[in-house]
Order: sequence, then structure tokens, then C-alpha cells
Amino acid sequence: MPIFRNAQFEISIAKPSGLPPPNGSEIAFAGRSNAGKSSAINTLAGHVRLAYVSKTPGRTQLLNFFRLNCGACLVDLPGYGYAAVPEKIRREWGGLIETYLKERENLIGLVLMMDSRRPMTELDRQMIGWFAPSGRPIHVLLTKSDKLSRGPANATLIAVRKELAAYGPQVTAQLFSSLKKTGVEECERIVTGWLGMNELAPDAALPADETAGTKTKTPG
Repeated sequence: MPIFRNAQFEISIAKPSGLPPPNGSEIAFAGRSNAGKSSAINTLAGHVRLAYVSKTPGRTQLLNFFRLNCGACLVDLPGYGYAAVPEKIRREWGGLIETYLKERENLIGLVLMMDSRRPMTELDRQMIGWFAPSGRPIHVLLTKSDKLSRGPANATLIAVRKELAAYGPQVTAQLFSSLKKTGVEECERIVTGWLGMNELAPDAALPADETAGTKTKTPG
């Protein structure tokens, strides 16, 4: 179910005071700067420039809300961890992200982007460890998986899932490639499950090499 298709930009927020009144479920998209977050959003939405893509990390400076046809919102958060951004701006971003993730009552889950070549950095672990106690689900997209051959990509996925197993079924992970457009259906299935729009397949949390032969597309 292509729930992200035909997403429409709604509003950009620079300060917590500018957050719009809650209106429908919201799914946050976050990740380190240059982890491929904007490219992933564009791929999921089937749109070339829905989210701004730049070769310069740290360009997303606002909370950007995109309304989906189902009534929910995709919320693109500023990338974190880019040292070249002035400290004052990083503090402002941090406050904006923290307020949104902690206090937004209609936020139902977090999609967390990590570069598959450098997953589970300390900042990624901090984000998961900080958000997980909310009880809301987290789904990790290991982006740029096309940069790895199939064997190393699957090994990375298995290693990441092993580390995340401490959080139980609340935290899931998959491979994703914006270039090859692989992993789109799996991400859609996870998020539609959060929205209560379908039932997840029982193999959704298995490593990619254990789901061979199913109808689920295996990125790599």
C-alpha cells in the first residue's frame, strides 16, 4: 500500500511555538546529517524533490510537515551530528527536535535513517535510547545499501538487528536503497501497521536472508 505517494507539503516549523495543532497521526523521519534521509523520503513518496536533497550535510533546518492521502503526516526532522553547523543553530535544532519528539501527542513512531556503511553511531544509539522509553515504535532504514554487495549488506542488517534486539519488537530494521528503490514496500508495510491500516507479515522482523522465497522484496 503506497501510503507515502502523493504526499503534499503542508508547513515548515522553526520553533516549538510554531507547531500546528495536532491533526492526524504523525510519523517522524530522523537521522544523522548526510544519512540519505531526504533521498529516502523522496523515494518513498515517488517524488523527485519533495524533501530537499543536498550534497552539503545539515541543510534541513526546519521541521517539515507533509500530509499523506490517508490523513497522517510525515514529519522530516533536521539532521543531527553535523559538526560544521554553528553551535547556536545546533542547540536550536536540538531543542526543536526534543520538544517535538517528547511532547507531540499524536506522534506514533520514528523512522530512523542510518548509512548502512556506518550504522549505529554513538549519536544513533543515543537517539534510540532516548526515544525508546516512550514505548512508541522505531524503524531503522539502513540507507545506501546499494553501496554494499549483497553479502556485506545482509551481514550489516543482521548485526544491527542483533544489537537492537535488546529493545524487543518495538525497534525494527531493514535495508533500503533510494538509488535502486529497494526496501520501499517493506517500509510502507511497517508504517501502515503503525497506523492500523493492515496486519504486518510474520516475517517482517526476520533477517533478509531468512525471508528468501517470500513475496517481500529483499534489498541488497
